[in-house]
Amino acid sequence: MEHGQYVNPGNSGFQVILNSEYIDKTGLIGQMNSRIGSSEGLVCVSRPRRFGKSYAAKMLCAYHLYHR
Repeated sequence: MEHGQYVNPGNSGFQVILNSEYIDKTGLIGQMNSRIGSSEGLVCVSRPRRFGKSYAAKMLCAYHLYHR
């Protein structure tokens, strides 16, 4: 019996998706922060199902809860 086996060791899987259908949300917090208090305060996020809209919204809530 083998111990210590890891799922997806290394970053080769990440490199594959980075060059295909990877959706980078790095700038999401900055983009949303720039709209707070502006005339562009409302944002429509139109994405297909299962593309992380709820996950991104929860991340923004957590960020703003922590950075009050």
